[in-house]
Amino acid sequence: MQNTKNGIASVVLNHLVSYPTPINFSYFYGYGSLAGICLGMQIISGVFLAMHYIPTSDLAFVSTEHIMRDLNFGWLLRYMHANGSSMFFLCVYIHIARGLYYGSYFYPRHFTWITGVVIFILMMATAFLGYVLPWGQMSFWAATVITNLFSAIPLLGNSIVEWLWGGFSIGNPTLQRFFSLHYLLPFAITATVGLHLAFLHKNGSNNPLTVDHSHSILPFYPYFVVKDILGFQLFLIMFSTFIFFSPNTLGHPDNYVYADALSTPAHIVPEWYFLPFYAIFTFNSR
Repeated sequence: MQNTKNGIASVVLNHLVSYPTPINFSYFYGYGSLAGICLGMQIISGVFLAMHYIPTSDLAFVSTEHIMRDLNFGWLLRYMHANGSSMFFLCVYIHIARGLYYGSYFYPRHFTWITGVVIFILMMATAFLGYVLPWGQMSFWAATVITNLFSAIPLLGNSIVEWLWGGFSIGNPTLQRFFSLHYLLPFAITATVGLHLAFLHKNGSNNPLTVDHSHSILPFYPYFVVKDILGFQLFLIMFSTFIFFSPNTLGHPDNYVYADALSTPAHIVPEWYFLPFYAIFTFNSR
């Protein structure tokens, strides 16, 4: 037991307290920490939402409305989870942009970059699966459009689509599969984040000048912990503004209409964080 305590204390000391950090870190380096906080909030709120959600095509929409209207602070959980995905992607996009700008993908940090890309792909899959779960109009038709893309894969495409659907059309088996995967993938993301941090701390952090900083470093605590706390406070203000004053701004009103396979929405659009990829898809399909 004593060895375990010493091991945990050593990990905390080496990776959170005395971790050598370049002195010229800008605030853009704090978005990795913010993304980790967003992941934690998504997992916690998602676990509580899963306690009341019913993954069937008949009751998914009703259970979502039950969470919003009848459950104590259910509206807060739902809005935290829905807007939290947008905040998560915002932090990750800025984190990626910072990495591209400062060349954080060069050797010897290439494995850190690769694991980061894997995290991003898992995030996109998780976000798409979660968007289908409320079983509104936009959820249903988004699932229809995206899953049909797999049919373009030679030989295996139709089999993959049938497996995703659990049959020959989107329905109850599809929703249950999506719910199971949406619940499990965040834990895969967490494991990959651990690997991402291991590679990061093995090779050290890059710095804005991309030069040797061995003679200009500071311990992570308290200097950069305070910097991250300030960034988190500003982030929390923005996040709270969306939750309490404009919770549906980043969503689509059609998703408050029960899914109807016989009624196509006027415009099938993804969430804002998928718009670049949707633009590529629509451009290539012309």
